[in-house]
Amino acid sequence: MSPDSVIDISQQALQVTTLVAAPMLLSALAIGLLIGMFQAATQINEMTLSFIPKLLALVAALFVAGPWMLELLTSYTLRLYEGIPYIIGGS
Repeated sequence: MSPDSVIDISQQALQVTTLVAAPMLLSALAIGLLIGMFQAATQINEMTLSFIPKLLALVAALFVAGPWMLELLTSYTLRLYEGIPYIIGGS
């Protein structure tokens, strides 16, 4: 196994991880920003106010993007399994 193949596999793993995490992180970021602006405008300083909307946004994002995320993870895993002979054999 060459260092180039290790770097390539690591780079692909980081890309897949970023793509899988992005829908949930971006939805939580957007809801947190909106709740933060609402709290700043109304001067409500309740720490637990943003928890339920963020949780609901995460569930909605998982429901909407879940099949795509699962397909992405499955295809990456299958590519890794199919590439085992080439990685071990070095050709």
